[in-house]
Amino acid sequence: MTEIKFRGQPIHTIGKLPKVGSIAPDFLLTDGKFNDHSLKDYAGKKKILSVVPSLDTDTCSTSAKKFNELTGKLSNVAVLVVSADLPFAQKRFCDAEKCTFIITLSMLRTRDFAKDYGVLMIDGPLAGICSRAVVVLDENNKILYTEQVGEIVHEPDYDSAINALTL
Repeated sequence: MTEIKFRGQPIHTIGKLPKVGSIAPDFLLTDGKFNDHSLKDYAGKKKILSVVPSLDTDTCSTSAKKFNELTGKLSNVAVLVVSADLPFAQKRFCDAEKCTFIITLSMLRTRDFAKDYGVLMIDGPLAGICSRAVVVLDENNKILYTEQVGEIVHEPDYDSAINALTL
């Protein structure tokens, strides 16, 4: 269990982020066309998993747009923005914000991703959805970098995530 904060109040996740150096757990997440995806769909690419509670909040929206901007010119990198939003809401967000370099994925079918990555909030007003976190993977799904954002209304450390891609 990890303690984080939501507007200064302590809340908890179900576990901890996977360890740097370990192999990332596989997942089943759903895209804007209701197609299911797993890590194998991004084989051979470096990956940034930007985990957010909901793209319908200011900080999550800002985070998705920032990763879209920062990674748009990088080759062989997939930026996967994972949230509890429904796939059509994620697609609507990307269309409205012109986010063409990120891939939004929903926990529509299962919460296993949130459990396996230790980001499922288990108490507080947002219990049942993901905390804000970043996990960077190499081409073979080895974890290069993790960040569990300590205050859910804060943005992640974009520079450290991007820099981890070049390690």
